[in-house]
Amino acid sequence: MAHAAQVQRMSRLMIKTLRDDPADAETASHKLLVRAGYVRRTSAGIWTWLPLGKKVLENVSRVVREEMDAIGGQEVLLPALLPREPYETSGRWEEYGDLLFRLKDRKGADYLLGPTHEEIFTLTVKDQCTSYKDLPVILYQIQTKYRDEARPRSGVLRGREFQMKDSYSFDTTDEGLAESYALHREAYTKIFERLGLDYRIVSAVSGAMGGSASEEFLAPAAAGEDTFVDCPACDYAANTEAVTVKVAAADGSAHGPVEELDTPDTPTIETLAAHLGVPASATLKNLLVKVDGEIVAVGVPGDREVDLGKLGEHLAPATVELVTADDFTDRPDLVRGYVGPQGLAGKSFRYLADPRIAPGTSWITGANKPGTHARNVVCGRDFEVDEYFDVVVVEPGDPCPNCGAGLRIDRAIEIGHIFQLGRKYADAFGLDVLGQNGKPARVTMGSYGIGVSRAVAALAEQTHDESGLCWPREVAPADVHVVAAGKAKQTELALEIGERLGAAGLRVLVDDRAGVSPGVKFTDAELIGVPTIVVAGRRAAEGVVEVKDRRTGEREELTVEEAVARLGA
Repeated sequence: MAHAAQVQRMSRLMIKTLRDDPADAETASHKLLVRAGYVRRTSAGIWTWLPLGKKVLENVSRVVREEMDAIGGQEVLLPALLPREPYETSGRWEEYGDLLFRLKDRKGADYLLGPTHEEIFTLTVKDQCTSYKDLPVILYQIQTKYRDEARPRSGVLRGREFQMKDSYSFDTTDEGLAESYALHREAYTKIFERLGLDYRIVSAVSGAMGGSASEEFLAPAAAGEDTFVDCPACDYAANTEAVTVKVAAADGSAHGPVEELDTPDTPTIETLAAHLGVPASATLKNLLVKVDGEIVAVGVPGDREVDLGKLGEHLAPATVELVTADDFTDRPDLVRGYVGPQGLAGKSFRYLADPRIAPGTSWITGANKPGTHARNVVCGRDFEVDEYFDVVVVEPGDPCPNCGAGLRIDRAIEIGHIFQLGRKYADAFGLDVLGQNGKPARVTMGSYGIGVSRAVAALAEQTHDESGLCWPREVAPADVHVVAAGKAKQTELALEIGERLGAAGLRVLVDDRAGVSPGVKFTDAELIGVPTIVVAGRRAAEGVVEVKDRRTGEREELTVEEAVARLGA
């Protein structure tokens, strides 16, 4: 009886498979998780996990828990409903903007649904840990998070409610933080390998989170919203927002003086390059943006685009917006379509530039007069750059920062992120412990996340085939799917096999549904994606079944005794 729970009869399982894809589904995981009866849409970006889906979700959570516990992590469960005050203290009540779900209680007090829990973890440790002897400590939770995404899409990949493992390390020294970071990095590699995910560890930027070291774990997939680069010649890999470029300074003395050019009706790089008969790469594009309301110019070569996401990460937590026509009103120094940095950089605007605008390089750019451009505008001679940032959109073939080989670009799903957070939140909340010297010591933190529900979708994206889902055994809702072709003897044999496999410790799904054709049962078995399918079919009377590997398609006929012995081993 102890093993009865290992066997799930489909005649008693709440499941409704679908033949057709949902009308709004674009990604494979969205289509298949709905069709196979794992999830159902409740509202935009909000999903119900049905029995099979809940099993997969719990299996991912179990792997995460086991590896987090192995590095000394202690599991807690913080509330999802949180008071406003800690998020005001950290500044994120405003920073999060429209992403926050805000609400009031009956007394009018402000609350939010937690998008992430740095503030509450920090306050928890401040309450519980008073001495360096209490540290280091690693706390984690697997919790529902809430973010009011403007365009929730791709099923559970980008929802407004989602499951996430977030953990935080607390140390008294930077060396301790580096050690906690290394422990998490190793744990993450074990987690994703056990889950059966193909993944890449890439350099990332910390953005508004602050901190120093930052890496993302990405699962390559066509449905991914992240882009990353890797080098075919070395081991370099990075999120496109973290790609750096190294450009040596040039000798600017060889260039003649600035020369103004009459260039009517050339407000764009394309029209300018065509008018002068030069490549766009010879021109300097100056994009005007507003950073917290202040106009800032960003210089990049004319053949490249500014990656606004990259720029935003570099300038976080400031708000970055493109200028509008209204911003040129009362600004005669800014001539729309003809802006150049010479004479204005550092005066009319702060000038940021991509490293390709290196000292000594010469450019054709706006002359700050209508219908006029300037040639031989040299960086370092005719204008200065206030700050360099890698801000261009990365393109295939761009040089690898490590070895110079051409980079490849791929799409991926972000499944994990680790970074050394530092003292941002410890400073905000005064998180000190008594140090070894008897004086207060400011705590330093690491922050580490895994998208648990997202990992389910990533696995579906990476492992499915044309027939349906193909779960790795570690996360599958069952180890074996036994299909009774239909006749009474076949159903009897299927249930017997199911009980014997369950007694051997396997998780078994038995399709014993009456009135369902063998064809539908076989199709459902492929769609549901359990690793091993056992069919009690035409040779059931002889005690012979067919065993199929769902992932490879290999089939073999075995006696019941052979099948139980092999699968239960």
